[in-house]
Amino acid sequence: MSHTIVALATPVGIGAIGVIRLSGHDAIQIAQSVFSKDIRNKPSHTLHFGKIISPIHTASANHLEGEPITQAQVLDEVVLSIFKAPQSYTGENSIEISCHGSYFIQQKIIELLIVQGAQTAKPGEFTMRAFINGKLDLTQAEAVADLIASDSALSHKMAMDQMRGGFSNKIKELRQQLIDFASLIELELDFGEEDVEFADRNHLYNLVSEIHLFVTTLKDSFALGNVLKNGIATVIAGKPNAGKSTLLNALLNEERAIVSSIPGTTRDTVEEAITINGVVFRFIDTAGIRQSGDEIEGMGIEKTYEKLKLADLILYIFDANITNPLELAQEIKDLNVSDKLIIPIANKTDLCDKNKLLLGFSEFANLCYISGKKGYILELTSLLQTHAEKLNQTSQTLVNNSRHFEALHHSAKALEEVMNGLNTGLSGDFIALDIRKALFHLGEITGEISSDDLLANIFSRFCIGK
Repeated sequence: MSHTIVALATPVGIGAIGVIRLSGHDAIQIAQSVFSKDIRNKPSHTLHFGKIISPIHTASANHLEGEPITQAQVLDEVVLSIFKAPQSYTGENSIEISCHGSYFIQQKIIELLIVQGAQTAKPGEFTMRAFINGKLDLTQAEAVADLIASDSALSHKMAMDQMRGGFSNKIKELRQQLIDFASLIELELDFGEEDVEFADRNHLYNLVSEIHLFVTTLKDSFALGNVLKNGIATVIAGKPNAGKSTLLNALLNEERAIVSSIPGTTRDTVEEAITINGVVFRFIDTAGIRQSGDEIEGMGIEKTYEKLKLADLILYIFDANITNPLELAQEIKDLNVSDKLIIPIANKTDLCDKNKLLLGFSEFANLCYISGKKGYILELTSLLQTHAEKLNQTSQTLVNNSRHFEALHHSAKALEEVMNGLNTGLSGDFIALDIRKALFHLGEITGEISSDDLLANIFSRFCIGK
């Protein structure tokens, strides 16, 4: 981490502005060598307008204000931002150069900075330095990547909550309390022959119980958090010609899936995502469910059942003109997904008496009446909006990272062993061993316990320049 790194922080391509980042001990000195004004003693968090010039075309490396500069030597006019350590994103001296968005200009400036001593940044290296320098813990650093990737209001909210500390601050607090108790138990081991207890077992049990409840609650939130992060997998299922593809097209307001009166038109899954009230719904159109001798259609039906098992929400669509309540109940039962949220959808209601339908299918919860062909899907979209609003209103802290889930799972098991040991009067050395396990896994979450391989794996997934 002793060298100064440089990278383009904005997407590659032509735009109005491009931002180039420098971070490291020599960031200000390196920037000075290509900037037309003296910034060596300027205060942190200040902006400076000037020119980027090529040192190789001048007799002196001191390109200060007032020196004559020929037009041929000027590469661009830029705004340069100064952030001095430790008051910067990385905790190091940092420079951001806002130049014009020409790919040629951006690459030329980066080349000049490399010639002056900077090295090309690796993916996520700026954020890794922020973590190593104590500006962020590991969960906050991971939230940076989630924030960049957020594509809905809810995924943005979860990333922002985590980046601001989220549950990691509470874990650090509880972990420190457990460390304090653990140190007393370790001290007891030094006086094993004298049979003394420095750690109050009742207080320790209450603390471990509190941590276990907190950890278990976080662990159990993973299922919902992961769904909201990646989008609600919403499978559109039903018999052939029920109107599945027509419904998908109506939801998307475009002709995304082929619609035909020939049964079995859809042979493979078709997926598209839309955002409703800040929540991403990933709609999956599937092959119609029926017995088929066609090998290709049969493969499509197998995929339908696979998608049903993985679904978070199922829209089961049926032809309201030819399906009676008993048939519908059996069709839903045959899906063999009783643990899933299923919304039955009566389609083609423009061709039948809706009052009779209301009476006949009144026993089915959440049942919607639509006409996909006519585009009458307001009842369904209103139901999906209500579902999204309920998710948006959750105040629960959610875990959406599989690494966190694994560490929480192991922490909970270790804490259970501690409680069992305290209940059965287990000796202090065994209790201390289980506490060490719990502390290790809790430390993995925030990065207080980490390995080079783990950090390399996490930060390699970041984009270069972040």
